[in-house]
Amino acid sequence: MAHVLGQNQYGKAENRIVRVRRDSTRHEIKDLNVSVSLQGEFEDVHLTGSNANCLPTDTTKNTVYAFAKKYGIESAEAFGILLARHFVDDTERGVVHSARIRIEEYAWERIRTPDSSARFIGSEEVGHSFVRSGQEVRTTEIVYDGERVQVISGLKDLVVLNSTNSEFWGYIKDRYTTLKEAYDRILATQVTARWKYGYSGREDEAQPNWDRSYTQVRRHLLEAFAETYSYSLQQTLYAMGTRVLNNRPEVDEVRLELPNKHHFLVDLEPFGLENDNEVYYAADRMYGLIEGTVHREGVTPVIPVV
Repeated sequence: MAHVLGQNQYGKAENRIVRVRRDSTRHEIKDLNVSVSLQGEFEDVHLTGSNANCLPTDTTKNTVYAFAKKYGIESAEAFGILLARHFVDDTERGVVHSARIRIEEYAWERIRTPDSSARFIGSEEVGHSFVRSGQEVRTTEIVYDGERVQVISGLKDLVVLNSTNSEFWGYIKDRYTTLKEAYDRILATQVTARWKYGYSGREDEAQPNWDRSYTQVRRHLLEAFAETYSYSLQQTLYAMGTRVLNNRPEVDEVRLELPNKHHFLVDLEPFGLENDNEVYYAADRMYGLIEGTVHREGVTPVIPVV
């Protein structure tokens, strides 16, 4: 029986790179985790053992570091586009047809120390010292097929909580339903968000300001979560996606994954105490997982479910 080689790709995963700009006493840091995956004319590599069309994964790793030095890292998106174009357009004999670059960016904030001249009343930044900022991780994925660029950026592990302004009631009930209706509950989730840009990489098309766009999308996600009086996490998801599309014209599609980080009221009656929505048990397993995509009318959604 004949066998056929199906879809395949290869590359170098999780290239950890820290790029420090030292052109002033106020250093800048970019801390990235870069994964490269290539598709192309690699049949012989699998079927005959010939490596004539194989760009070594070690070469892709070296390219990541070399480009960081040569071109710097303005943003994760711009750096990913630069790499993807290089692997497709500049690889010998054009054997690479498509390149996917996945990047996680880890944010750092500057350490502030007491200002001794102000007798510890004020504070000042230390230009070369940083502390990891928050738990969330910035992400981006760039795909380039020789003609069009696709940029999907996002974030993960952004934990948010509303201590009120959330209800959940009126749902289907059957013989197995034990959940009590809630008219004032904690709503908490750990946001994973991905959004697709309308940018396609044409020569006459300006790249968005990636860093500003990321900051603003994150802000709108947080503001929508905080300002939505929620009757379900599904409703909140739609409000968050809609808020981004209403305010960021460069974004065409938003996909959100919102695990419901349940907080259950603790029964304090055995101790003669009344629990007026004050003491909760925070459960990390099991959890409801709410997922959905919000996109502009006429736009075909492309962000895959992970």
